[in-house]
Amino acid sequence: MLELHDITAGYDKNTPVVRSANLALAPGESVGLLGPSGCGKSTLARVAALLHRPDAGTVTLDGEPVRGWRYRASRPQRTAFGVVFQQPRLSADPRLRLTDLIAEPLRATGGRDEIPQRLAELAPAVGLTPDLLDRRPHEVSDGQLQRACLARALVLRPRWLICDEMTAMLDASTAAALVAAVEDYRTATGAGLLAVGHDQVLLNRWCDRTVHWEKLTATEARE
Repeated sequence: MLELHDITAGYDKNTPVVRSANLALAPGESVGLLGPSGCGKSTLARVAALLHRPDAGTVTLDGEPVRGWRYRASRPQRTAFGVVFQQPRLSADPRLRLTDLIAEPLRATGGRDEIPQRLAELAPAVGLTPDLLDRRPHEVSDGQLQRACLARALVLRPRWLICDEMTAMLDASTAAALVAAVEDYRTATGAGLLAVGHDQVLLNRWCDRTVHWEKLTATEARE
């Protein structure tokens, strides 16, 4: 279970962008978080993924309170999450070939021996052909780069996926392919999903339930 209780967070303690938000996801559940641009959805998603320390409130993972954030989180908690951001060019090191971009988390966690096998599994799963893997970000399209970012998010076999407007900058066919890749992974592993966005039609079709942003400041009820 992933639970966020009474979360207040921001980048300046005097002006939080998230106030007293509550959200809960059951294992294997897919939840859409719907809200307008600038309301704080991405900040809450980063808190849920243990990438941003909240100013107040608690995050609980499988009944255990989270006490560390980013690299100070325990390894089991830190590696339980895979995150895909809205803008792939801001989340990808421009110096890395796509193959190295995907393998980055494995190298960081001592899993170098797994790299060939995981690349062989993930590249076709996200729609990357072998010739693309040797290219750098400036040599591929936004959609191709986002495919690599999704593969990177999946490489450690996370139990929770956080997709923060993953498809917002993509054409319809690429967006559909990436959503299908996420769902194939979830079917195979039972991973939970938090999909953040402002496209209600997409979230309603993709997720088991959709939570509207304004409802997060009260005790969250399942819809």
